[in-house]
Amino acid sequence: MDSALYNRDILRLATSLAADNRLAEPDGSAEVRSPLCGSRIQADIVTDADGTLRGLALRANACALGQASAAILMHHAVGTAMTEVAKLRDGVAQALKREGDMPSCWPELALLAAATDYPSRHAAILLPYDAILAAAAQAKQNA
Repeated sequence: MDSALYNRDILRLATSLAADNRLAEPDGSAEVRSPLCGSRIQADIVTDADGTLRGLALRANACALGQASAAILMHHAVGTAMTEVAKLRDGVAQALKREGDMPSCWPELALLAAATDYPSRHAAILLPYDAILAAAAQAKQNA
């Protein structure tokens, strides 16, 4: 295990995610899987009429980086517009590829920058965003 990649802060975030986190009546739910590493994230969301995230539950069967990324979203994403979640996902992806700076809106995102040298881990980090966006797409279909 690379100590720079799986540091104490990443592991603390990863273990803060509740295993059975569910919403009773979600507007949308989705499960996404990374074919590269096998990580899975399940998301339940509630949004308001303006497309702002009002409720979020994430469940992760992923590496510590995927779980940490999901925990960051759990701590900060409620109250964020879905369009902003999509922009954040793109910003994190660009930063991981060294094509831009890591978004600074949530301080913990800086911890994920240690994964830039590990492209095989990028999908796991982005998976929670993808799950939320897939759940939003499902909610739109059901509306």
